[in-house]
Amino acid sequence: MNSLPIDEVLPALRTALATRHEAVLEAPPGAGKTTRVPLALLDQDWLAGQTILMLEPRRLAARAAAERLASELGEKVGETVGYRIRLDSKVGPRTRIEVVTEGILTRRLQDDPALEGVGLLIFDEFHERSLDADLALALSLSGRELFRDEQPLKILLMSATLEGERLSTLLGDAPILRSEGRMYPVTQRWGRPFQPGEFIEPRVVQTVLEALNDESGSLLVFLPGQAEIRRVHQQLAEALGERSEILLCPLHGELDLAAQRAAIDPAPSGKRKVVLATNIAETSLTINGVRVVVDAGLARVPRFDPGSGMTRLDTQRISRASATQRAGRAGRLEPGVCYRLWSADQQEQLAAYASAEILQADLAGLALQLARWGVTPNQLVWLDAPPSAAYAQAQDLLVRLGALNDDGSLTRHGQAMAELPAHPRIAHLLLRGQSLGLAPMACNVAALLGERDILRGAGADLHSRLVLLGGEERAARGAQGGVQRARQLARQYRGYLRGQPEAAVADPEHPRWLGALLALAYPDRVAQQRRPGGAEYRLANGRAALFSETDSLMKQPWLVIADLGSRQGQREERIYLAADFDPVLFDSVLAEQVRQVDQLDWDEREGVLRAERQRKVGELVLSREPLSGLDESARTQALVNLVRRKGLELLPWTPELRQWQARVALLRQLDLEATGTSQWPDVSDGALLKGLEQWLQPYLGKVSRLSHFANLELAGIIHNLLPWPLPQRLDELAPHHLTVPSGSSIRLDYSEHPPILAVRLQELFGLAQTPRIAGGRQVVKLHLLSPARRPVQVTQDLANFWRSTYAEVKKDLKGRYPKHYWPDDPLIAEATARVKPRK
Repeated sequence: MNSLPIDEVLPALRTALATRHEAVLEAPPGAGKTTRVPLALLDQDWLAGQTILMLEPRRLAARAAAERLASELGEKVGETVGYRIRLDSKVGPRTRIEVVTEGILTRRLQDDPALEGVGLLIFDEFHERSLDADLALALSLSGRELFRDEQPLKILLMSATLEGERLSTLLGDAPILRSEGRMYPVTQRWGRPFQPGEFIEPRVVQTVLEALNDESGSLLVFLPGQAEIRRVHQQLAEALGERSEILLCPLHGELDLAAQRAAIDPAPSGKRKVVLATNIAETSLTINGVRVVVDAGLARVPRFDPGSGMTRLDTQRISRASATQRAGRAGRLEPGVCYRLWSADQQEQLAAYASAEILQADLAGLALQLARWGVTPNQLVWLDAPPSAAYAQAQDLLVRLGALNDDGSLTRHGQAMAELPAHPRIAHLLLRGQSLGLAPMACNVAALLGERDILRGAGADLHSRLVLLGGEERAARGAQGGVQRARQLARQYRGYLRGQPEAAVADPEHPRWLGALLALAYPDRVAQQRRPGGAEYRLANGRAALFSETDSLMKQPWLVIADLGSRQGQREERIYLAADFDPVLFDSVLAEQVRQVDQLDWDEREGVLRAERQRKVGELVLSREPLSGLDESARTQALVNLVRRKGLELLPWTPELRQWQARVALLRQLDLEATGTSQWPDVSDGALLKGLEQWLQPYLGKVSRLSHFANLELAGIIHNLLPWPLPQRLDELAPHHLTVPSGSSIRLDYSEHPPILAVRLQELFGLAQTPRIAGGRQVVKLHLLSPARRPVQVTQDLANFWRSTYAEVKKDLKGRYPKHYWPDDPLIAEATARVKPRK
């Protein structure tokens, strides 16, 4: 057996797990942790004949790890070492190391929370922080605490890059073991930053061709997604022409396992490979023969928006940890080269680690599994807790699907959904389809929705995909693998549904049932066309979506949209997969999605209040009929809602009322600043809008048209907000006017803070200090005016003005207004509102 860097820390790891039930192992790429650690721990006394479960985040990595472990033992997979992945498994009665993907572990935990017979649970590549890995860790810690007192389950978290201290704290200060690893030197070659809007493919192709000419060995090219892989593949094929010694191999998660295997196997003698990969190739796979990496520095990340209930794909810069992982692929077997298509300065600006999936994912599946476990998120231990907004959105969806009661407990239907290895939407589709006698079609539809689109670029109509799946038409060569995977998945779903109750509909083969099944999975994505023949549709969730190009489905007034989303630079949601829909189904099999609402609202065009009974699906109105005999409280509440929506400007405000509002606000603010409390009510616009039911609704009895709002006696209504004796106190503390030395009564302007007193300079002669209000707590701001009432000075310190500035002002004003009185000493002069003071 070859020596590997991880071998040096194996004794310490054995000791740590012999004395503790948790450990954290950090080891860089190529150290050998995946293939050495399970074998090194298999014969430990504390394992006592129990098995080891090792989680891998991807199917290809799980199968490859199992094969490598078995080869180390000189055995075939299925003997001592086995694996379980989606659509495939190889385990036997003697299997003691089982490599599984994360969703499989979650289902196993639900069936057996104690994980009886398992002695060690290994989370490999934990730095990827997948949602399933975080959930599985939380459930395994909970199950261990509840059921494994006598022989606790041991847990090992290992990865190439970890936030080791955080993980150690999560596991009760577990020991951290680090392997330095062995990586050959990798030369970094920096590029220039991509410009906004620049297509990355030409730069990638140019760099690959340069590397093929300058370097030996195979190349691994990191691209953000499948679309870029296809375009780079096409451009490279054209550029390389007849160079048969170079093999172009795509590698991404949607390829079948045979195609993925072809990408990671060694190149045949005399040939070189260019592997075009997503981040699937970052850490968990060794691609033989690679010594050159070309990294575009981008990854496509799904982000869930709780506001819309939709997941969008964002293309973003990778983290520094990911960049290190990618570069390391070039130095696994010999010195290598990494071409980074960004600058060294940009490298320092990258985030240290990528965000955990749990912080930005659709949490419907997680919420369903937690309900099945019987806990809420705050009852489990998390490295990063599920965000409350996304979790609430997930629970709302589960209630709509009939999986949860209003109190959050699991229904019988929800229990059946949770037992199916599918997203809750798909599980609901399968179970309801079975109950309708539509199981064959439901399984085919579920399989199509669970895989990447098998007919990319062939229009959005899902019917055409069903035809391929049913074998009525033959798939094109490039789509055959996807069709085969979908058929296999459909067969698996049919196996899960065996024994479920079945009630047949009259015509189970009718095409309209496709729309019904989709509406079961996506009740929020039933969509109505905005105008006949148009590209834009309004969804039941209130959002809008459109076809980016002409599609045959645009003839349909109703759709259900199975796949939609937006990418950076797109303002609207785009429709990618959909089917036509017959709204008559809302009268029968989809009746539970319909709600009846008595709606009172304003007709914006007519300016009148209308009352009608509406049948609605989400935000879409199926039918409406007038309502007579309106309930008075409901009618006035509709008026309140209108004011709240349109704003207080709908009411007949006057400048005087706005001044009253500002005077009260000033006194309230002064109190709050001094003592933290105030007897003066909050009369800000925000507070008034919030309390419309209390102060405005009782006065809306005679309002039936928009124009009637102008007839409201708003002054009296507003003044009633001040209880006695505050109205009198208001006039004392925040008066309308101030009397100045000339005898004039000058209006104060409270629209600014502090309030403004705009007064001619001559009327303040003899006044030594700036006037105050609010019992002396507030100095006013003086706007000192010329005889023509033009501002000459703004001050809150009149004494300083007389002392330091008046002389200059007097000189200017005396020249411009020679007939007016400009004394040398304003403090002893007589104030006047006339040209000259009286003699």
